[in-house]
Amino acid sequence: MSVKSAYIHIPFCVRICTYCDFNKYFIHKQPVDEYLTALIEEMKTSQNRELETMYVGGGTPTALSEAQLERLLKAINSIFKINGEYSFEANPDELTFNKVKLLKDYGVNRISMGVQTFKPELLKILGRTHQTEDIYNAVNNARKAGIESISLDLMYHLPSQTLEDFSDSLNRALQMDIDHISSYGLILEPKTQFYNMYRKGKLKLPNEDLGADMYQYLMKSLASTQFHQYEISNFAKPGHESEHNKVYWLNEEYYGFGAGASGYVNGERYSNLNPVQHYINAINNGKRPILTSNFPTFEEKMEEEMFLGLRMNKGVNRQTFENKFNVSLNEVFGQTINQLKNKQLLTENNDYISLTERGKVIGNEVFEAFLLNI
Repeated sequence: MSVKSAYIHIPFCVRICTYCDFNKYFIHKQPVDEYLTALIEEMKTSQNRELETMYVGGGTPTALSEAQLERLLKAINSIFKINGEYSFEANPDELTFNKVKLLKDYGVNRISMGVQTFKPELLKILGRTHQTEDIYNAVNNARKAGIESISLDLMYHLPSQTLEDFSDSLNRALQMDIDHISSYGLILEPKTQFYNMYRKGKLKLPNEDLGADMYQYLMKSLASTQFHQYEISNFAKPGHESEHNKVYWLNEEYYGFGAGASGYVNGERYSNLNPVQHYINAINNGKRPILTSNFPTFEEKMEEEMFLGLRMNKGVNRQTFENKFNVSLNEVFGQTINQLKNKQLLTENNDYISLTERGKVIGNEVFEAFLLNI
């Protein structure tokens, strides 16, 4: 089966957020143009040029200047034919009308905005560069330019955040002309400013119960709106689910281009070199810019099928699993499934195994049960 999706990583930011552990660098004095040259060369190595989904993330792609952004967009369109969803990540304060019009002119039809919260004090704690009014301006600019699908990211379980704070952000998002909401609880990742502050006792997080309350509030609030939950952290109006992210959850293959990008092609899961200059040097020397590479075993592929597929509301389909692996779900995971059903963490409906609401709250524990099975 040929690869139908690609992810492109732009590892530059105008400012480094306190919680972020993605591969990113402060854009000032970075070799941005040389990076784009190398990135374009890597994209040319792809065997399949006709794609269903393209996702450009970071870092922040909108940190690029208009000229750099246009150069990237031109290159993408000259190398690939994108038949479906074409997404760009953006920071609200960087999404000027000129930039969003440029995106639209080159075929981008979906924008994912890193909003995180509408509360100014929390934006400051997170190290975000935008103000609350920038969010409204960015959504208006995207609509005015004719972008078909707009998604906002919101975070919960933040330092000093109350349920009321989260509720206010969610309500404000729902009053806007948007199509999709992704909402994630804060995870303290090593090598982030937050992690270092926490270890030094300089950061206080809300307790775990409040984080769970916020997540349940999120699900309950959106259940009475046009936004349906289709994945643990993602909610969409009809016709606006993230088709690109579904490629990951359905355990399908995709290209990963750029420093620190990950890909899954011809059975190989790989990740690229992180430091920008190392990545550029590898490409300039005619080498694959690979940091890690592994070919998941048959057993690992079945595990991945479960813990990725169970993220989706639909869950894992018994027949699809059997078609993929020539073995029934029960033969491999029957005991685990029954145990989790007895604990009311899994449910079964129309040949789909899926998480219950309680299962979603403690999703990671459920996923781990499938790793212990084999």
